[in-house]
Amino acid sequence: MQEPNFWSDLKKAQEVTQEEKFLKERLSKYNSFLGRIEDAKVLIELIKEEEDKSSLVDLLGEVSDLQNTVEAFRVEVLLSGEYDRNNVIITLHAGVGGTDAQDWTEMLLRMYTRWAEKKGYKVETIDLLPGDEAGIKSVTLKIIGDFAYGYLKAEKGIHRLVRISPFNANGKRQTSFASLEILPELTESQDIEIRPEDLKVDTYRASGAGGQYVNKTESAIRMTHIPTGIVVQCQNERSQHSNRETALKMLKSKLVELKEAAHKEKIEDLTGELKDMGWGSQIRSYVFHPYNLVKDHRTGAETSNLGAVMDGDIDLFINEYLKQKQQ
Repeated sequence: MQEPNFWSDLKKAQEVTQEEKFLKERLSKYNSFLGRIEDAKVLIELIKEEEDKSSLVDLLGEVSDLQNTVEAFRVEVLLSGEYDRNNVIITLHAGVGGTDAQDWTEMLLRMYTRWAEKKGYKVETIDLLPGDEAGIKSVTLKIIGDFAYGYLKAEKGIHRLVRISPFNANGKRQTSFASLEILPELTESQDIEIRPEDLKVDTYRASGAGGQYVNKTESAIRMTHIPTGIVVQCQNERSQHSNRETALKMLKSKLVELKEAAHKEKIEDLTGELKDMGWGSQIRSYVFHPYNLVKDHRTGAETSNLGAVMDGDIDLFINEYLKQKQQ
């Protein structure tokens, strides 16, 4: 007879408790919607009986707010994938466009950070490589919160900027590109095993912010998965051990995503030929000149409110993508 594993049973119990809490919260939201609908119906009858036009404005405001809240909940219900409720790891890379592309990458970093803050999510910087003159060459963030991966998986791809370049003395229009990579942070129950012989780990001195201690020691980690050639790195933490743990989590997330994209049964079946799967052409254009327009090329969703989008109001594009994917 096999003896029970205390820690394994404890983890399972915690997962059940978390799932119960999640379902209760969803049920509570649903019941709240029903209550607000009934209240609105009562208010409609009162307005009819008393011909109280002053209350009509309040009613219209409540109906509009309720519509938006229900729509957001409906989109959340669509997020039923295995990793949709997970935290997310995003990596922005500057593409074609030189200094403008690096500046564009920093603008996107601000946009996604603002979006996460509005959602009440926590943002942690894992790795950042500054640009030569301005902006950033690449940055990796972890965004912590329910459904962070489910929402942001809609943003994976190439983002295109069209504007008058502030770095061009002739004031010419410039087109720049940046890519966004999206990975789920795996939970303990989703964890995978990686063979030690398949890993190559290099250490180097961290650059950028972090204090003198970080810059004087080889605390940064670069980890390579030999069979696929996938490389991840982390320099955010002060200790080499913490950076190694974070890098390993990132690598596992990349391998899981790659395994699903390649329809492989095991991580061991992946090869270097598949390491670039998932990168596509531009998904969205952000036009600053000669007019203001942000257009998603996959769904057709667009808005001229460029300032709001750059301040993190991107739910229009995320929601439309998720809804169309479910059709």
